[in-house]
Amino acid sequence: MLVFLVRHAIAHERNRIRWPNDALRPLTTPGIRKFQKAAYGIARCLPKRVALLTSPYVRARETAAILAEALGSRKPIECSELASGEPVHASFALLRKRKEGAVVLVGHEPNLSAFMAAALAGNRVKMKIEFKKGGAVCMEFPRRIEPGEAALKWMFPPRALRGLA
Repeated sequence: MLVFLVRHAIAHERNRIRWPNDALRPLTTPGIRKFQKAAYGIARCLPKRVALLTSPYVRARETAAILAEALGSRKPIECSELASGEPVHASFALLRKRKEGAVVLVGHEPNLSAFMAAALAGNRVKMKIEFKKGGAVCMEFPRRIEPGEAALKWMFPPRALRGLA
């Protein structure tokens, strides 16, 4: 299975007055504009048939909707396992349930880099990974969807993705 990780685009800064519930914090207008370009770059790197799964948080759902438009209006599927703060094993369990050959996970930091580290090197390894907002990663699980079983295919920051559009 090919697994693509996409970090949500640039969102407003945390503000407990405007968004007492951080799950409701949206993307900024510049974040939307920048990711619209990056989404076309990501779309060029994806296979034709790919499931698009997203965190239920507003900023991730908005990012997934922009990517869906670039892909030709696939409807993103909200998955609670991708919400900010969920444990890494929840993402592995989510992927094991999927039958597609390619899946996009739209989510948050530090969840995505923790999942990536576990997928590439196993649960016990700690890795520092800089995963920029609006960036994307491709990993392949050639046999089993288990920690330490993935191979990194590519990782692009948002600037590079905008250059692919």
